[in-house]
Amino acid sequence: MKSDIYELDKLSNDYCAIPAEAEKVAVYNGLDRKSTMRLRLLAEEMICMLPQLLIYGKGEFWIENEGSDYELHLSVTPFDMNASDRDKILSVSKSGKNAAAVGIIGKIVNAVEILMSDRAKLAKEDPYRFFMMGATNINPISDNMAWSLMSYKNAFDSEEEMQNKAEAWDELEKSIIANLADDVIVGVLGGKVDIVVKKKF
Repeated sequence: MKSDIYELDKLSNDYCAIPAEAEKVAVYNGLDRKSTMRLRLLAEEMICMLPQLLIYGKGEFWIENEGSDYELHLSVTPFDMNASDRDKILSVSKSGKNAAAVGIIGKIVNAVEILMSDRAKLAKEDPYRFFMMGATNINPISDNMAWSLMSYKNAFDSEEEMQNKAEAWDELEKSIIANLADDVIVGVLGGKVDIVVKKKF
């Protein structure tokens, strides 16, 4: 089942409809009260990303489910801009080239920004090491790079020398989306940047 699709831009007043859509999907599929609240919380967490993401283009939000597997989708179609324009926007949005992402939501937004810019260049900078820790290939027969919250979490076991490891782990433990979602995938498909939050109820 696929929910209604909400068209979003930076002037949109439709953000408040997103948690209501999550509740509607939950009720339609017979989820209990606890699961309904979790689906709503995940939708609310995605709303937190919108002000930062919609400076790059127009967005769409929808929810899909197949049985007990749910996916919350946030897709951003970037404006037609050249690499120089995009680099200017990215540097402003991060308050300077070397600013580190704060919190898990900040890291997800930065993963989107990295995928829309020069990944090879940005990934070498220390604040973007988190991207390489969560980097995954969503299609083994192509070069489609993506970022996965689950891969990022799993990387902590092998990253003993990582600076600020305790602080980064603390971010994960305090994050609603990191604790409720089974995974968050950020990737590029068909010229759009997609954030997919996965949850099994």
